[in-house]
Amino acid sequence: MSTKEKIKEQVDVSEKETNQHEIVLHNDDINTFDFVIDALISVCEHTVLQAEQCTILVHYKGKASVKTGEYKALKSRCSKLLEMGLSAEIV
Repeated sequence: MSTKEKIKEQVDVSEKETNQHEIVLHNDDINTFDFVIDALISVCEHTVLQAEQCTILVHYKGKASVKTGEYKALKSRCSKLLEMGLSAEIV
């Protein structure tokens, strides 16, 4: 592989990485564990185990990344979480 090809490959990888965003869910004192778990399963398509682990992380750390992807794909999911009364943002 030539140097030019290596540089192009590095640029392609960098572009893919910069297009990635995350939905960050923040802890609150309002919603129950079960409600948050159900929300993550329905909105973010988590498995039960993923949803439980994310909920525990949010509870103990104050926030956690719950979904990664392109901004367009995350925008509607984040909006649904907000409509459900959860505190979330895309970063």
